[in-house]
Amino acid sequence: MSYGRADSYRSQPRDFNNLIQTCSTNIQKITQNTGQMKSILYQLGTRQDTPELQERLQQVQHYTNQLAKETNRHLKDLGSLPPPHSPSEQRQQKIQKDRLMNDFSAALNNFQVVQRRAAEKERESVARVRAGTHLTEEDGLRTPDEQLVTFESNEERSQLQTQADELPITEEDLEDIRERETNIKQLESDIMDVNQIFKDLAVMIHDQGDMIDSIEANVESAETHVDRGAEQLQRAAYYQRKARKRKCILVIILVLVLTILGIILWQASK
Repeated sequence: MSYGRADSYRSQPRDFNNLIQTCSTNIQKITQNTGQMKSILYQLGTRQDTPELQERLQQVQHYTNQLAKETNRHLKDLGSLPPPHSPSEQRQQKIQKDRLMNDFSAALNNFQVVQRRAAEKERESVARVRAGTHLTEEDGLRTPDEQLVTFESNEERSQLQTQADELPITEEDLEDIRERETNIKQLESDIMDVNQIFKDLAVMIHDQGDMIDSIEANVESAETHVDRGAEQLQRAAYYQRKARKRKCILVIILVLVLTILGIILWQASK
């Protein structure tokens, strides 16, 4: 059964649309797997609880954790892509990334809540096993023979032997405790991974905010330059019209002067 394991990260194309689609798909898988984990947790500690069920929980949890880390890497790739030239496309991509980060953050929150609940369930199970075998935390990973040696040094071997006859400590009990404690360590490690992803998300959101502020500033600057250019064109057109009027007046004056001179010369010739 597939739980959405992240095993093809390197083969994924690095273009914007593909990254957006891959992240969206991963987030959906994280949400679905979180729902599966919740369903399994309800069965733990009941008659339906089996080693197979516990193993399934561990698999779903760990695969989902890998999916979260892969999605985090994809989001970083999105942030490293060069922005498009068009301001409208830049805004559109920013909206898509914002929506994606919000969805991812919500899915991570739900996943981490279930992770912590799974860790609590494992600790409760270990406590029940220990209580049933009279094992302490220090005794949990020691063999029965090693425990006998400890009590022998305290001259209590006879008392221990009586207890062992009544409630025998089996290798199966010890193996169960070891396995559950290993699961707890894995859960705690995965929870730390999710904490780091939250930190990375906060940095990406902050950086993206700075980037869009810079884009808006550039757009406003461009608009200002456009306005100034339009104003200068209007002034140039005004001065051009004024210059034409002056040329026309000068031409008319010149024509009048030439006409008057022509008349004067014509009269003088008579």
